[in-house]
Amino acid sequence: MPTHSETKHLPYSAQQMYDLVADVGSYPEFLPWTAAARIRSTEDKGDHQVMLADLVISFKVFRERFGSRVTLWPDEKRIDTEYLDGPFRHMISKWQFEDKDGGCDVHFYVDFEFKNRILQGAAGMFFYEAMQRIVRAFERRAAELYGRG
Repeated sequence: MPTHSETKHLPYSAQQMYDLVADVGSYPEFLPWTAAARIRSTEDKGDHQVMLADLVISFKVFRERFGSRVTLWPDEKRIDTEYLDGPFRHMISKWQFEDKDGGCDVHFYVDFEFKNRILQGAAGMFFYEAMQRIVRAFERRAAELYGRG
């Protein structure tokens, strides 16, 4: 079960980075391998929102839709994602953003396992590189939206 965890300091505010990651509908514009995104529903729960979203991931001959529950905690600048349906046995990710030293620290964690052993094996071979590309894509998107800090 591949897991990845990292913390990066970026020259943007925690609010800016939170807003960027919370905008799931825009992922196909900048996120590698993301062919489509659809927000099924958004429900306000007072101190947080729960969004049900579908992403279509496309990589070479592999093209799959998966659904997830995205919980947005605006006051805490935290985003938790849980897998609902699709090609994974399980998948969770967590983002936490905190203002620090004229920018913000972005904490990112993901843990997943594909149902299909072949996909799981392929994912294991390029997992770290893929996670680096995804994190860099969010950094580039922040630079496009907010400037270089």
